[in-house]
Amino acid sequence: MDAGTLALMIPIIGVSIPIFAIWTKHREKIAKLQVETTADATAEKAAQYASQVQALEDRVRVLERIVTDKGYDVATQIEALRDERRVDEQGSGVPLSMESKERA
Repeated sequence: MDAGTLALMIPIIGVSIPIFAIWTKHREKIAKLQVETTADATAEKAAQYASQVQALEDRVRVLERIVTDKGYDVATQIEALRDERRVDEQGSGVPLSMESKERA
């Protein structure tokens, strides 16, 4: 290496070191933000799963109470619900339009 090349390399290295330091700090901040974002997302998912588990536990408790109740006839209750649906589907009562014609 001659003196001219060495004289050119010294300022280039002097400018490159601070740029590299700034770039390294920037990369560290990005990595830290990614970890925080991942932790927040994980915490949010855990909260959602906890609420879903609680809802399922409540439903299981209701089903256990229905099945273990001594005076409870599940089949009769299911048939009663089916009968209610049939009445709702068929409709009941007199339509308003016919009722108003008969009064007139």
